This record gives sequence, C-alpha cells and structure tokens, in this order.
Amino acid sequence: MTGTLLSIGHGYSARWLGRDLIAEGWRVIGTTRSAEKAEALRAAGVEALIWPGSDIAPALAAADHLLSSVAPDADGDPILREIGAEIATAAPRLRWAGYLSTTGVYGDHAGGWVDETTPRRPTTERGRRRVLAEDQWTALARESRLPLHIFRLAGIYGPGRGPFSKLRAGTARRIVKPGQVFSRIHVADIAQALRASMARPDPGAVYNLCDDAPAPPEDVIACAAELLGVPVPEAVPFEAAQMSEMARSFYAESKRVRNDYVKRALGLRLRYPDYPSGLRAVLAEETGGTGA
Repeated sequence: MTGTLLSIGHGYSARWLGRDLIAEGWRVIGTTRSAEKAEALRAAGVEALIWPGSDIAPALAAADHLLSSVAPDADGDPILREIGAEIATAAPRLRWAGYLSTTGVYGDHAGGWVDETTPRRPTTERGRRRVLAEDQWTALARESRLPLHIFRLAGIYGPGRGPFSKLRAGTARRIVKPGQVFSRIHVADIAQALRASMARPDPGAVYNLCDDAPAPPEDVIACAAELLGVPVPEAVPFEAAQMSEMARSFYAESKRVRNDYVKRALGLRLRYPDYPSGLRAVLAEETGGTGA
C-alpha cells in the first residue's frame, strides 16, 4: 500500500515514519516553520511546506493520510484553530488521521500501571493541554467523520535524542527520586506502530506507545554509561538537584504504561522492547556501529 501523507509539524517522530514511507514509494508532505528545516526535509525526500505562510489547501486535497504532532498551547491545538474546518471539508480523500499525544494525560499513579481505559487525570499543565487537544480532535472526528487515531507516546528516545552526548560531555546526572518510574519508547517503534495503524485503520482507536520495561530514570543513565564505557554518574537526590521547572515537572508523575492493546490490535512486535536493547541500537547508529 502506498499513498500521500500530510504530516503537520514534521518533527522527530514524523521524520522516522516519513523515512519508512518514502522507502516504500509514498509521497510525504511535511510542514515546518523554518526554511532551514525545510531544506533538510527536502534532502530526505519530503515535500517540505513552510506553513503557516503558504497555502496548505493543495496538500490537504492530495492527502489520503494525515498526521499531526504539533504541541498544544493553553487553548488546545493550534492546528485545529487554523485549519480545523479545512481538515473537515477540504481533505475528502482521508482514509486515516493520526494525532500524537502523550501518556502524560493519565497523570500520577505513584508507580502503578495504566492502560488506555485509565481515566485521564493529568497533574501537569502539559498534560492538561494534551487532554484538551485530544478532546478537540475527537470532537472534530465526531462532527466530520474524520478517521482519527490517537497515539499516547511515552518518553521518546533514539539517535540524536538520548543520554550519550551528555555522558560524553560529563553533564549527565542520575537524579534519584524514590519510587519514580517512567515508560519510554524508541522512535523506530513509534514509526512502525504508526505504519501498522495506517495499514489497519480503526477510526476512534486510542493506543499507548511504550516499551515493555518501565524503569527509574537513573537506571537508564547507568546503563548508557556502561555501554559507553564511561563512569556512571553519582546519584543526586531529587530534593537537592538543581533543575529547571520544566525538568522538575517530569518528576511530578510516576507510572508504568501498558502496551498490550497496541500489540494485540495491530500485531505489533517491538524492535526494542526494553531500554538496554534500545540504547545499544542508538549507540550503534550514532557511532556508525563502533559502539564508542
């Protein structure tokens, strides 16, 4: 199956999906606000569209698949404010639409497990914004029959977005907060899950995207240091750590996220089911296979 994907806010996760689709013969149109980023997208085979600032209507008309990964603001999803009506009326060929959300919508569960049926009770402003954006997309889908799929992503890592550069620079820290645990997912598994959903549409579906091994963040840093062959950073108690408010907010919630549903519904088999396997792959790609 091939088609045309319009990717709004063609960022890190979307670029991995786009790479896979282009290799299969898809047409991928990606929006960005930056002329410099547009050039990089074109070099990767993406039809880059600088937007806002240009006419997105032809891309909407051409697309049979739509992906949005733009972060919401205090009023919800800025994309829907700009072109919500156009998505409903000017994109008649859509067979699939995806919205990338976050597992932050579930809030704090003191290290307990959550799945797609868990009520959304965010405790951070970021989480509350995502709930609002999910509701806005769901309302649009209900009103216009948009074939919407929502993906709640755990912490994303991958080449260029992992702990190795900080470890090399000596700036990585192992911040320890007793009982703190996060779920995470390698970007390649996000891309394959999106691709699997596109091949097996189920409008209205909500999927958690995470690996099988929730873990304390300090364990991940220690594993990365050992793989890199550098000293494991000393543990820093959370209460004593100097962090930005943004960084500190990530520690406000602790939960383990289940991925059983996406595996069952889409027949998904994770390439990197835990952080050790994912980190090894990241290091190999970042170093050209030398592992150092």
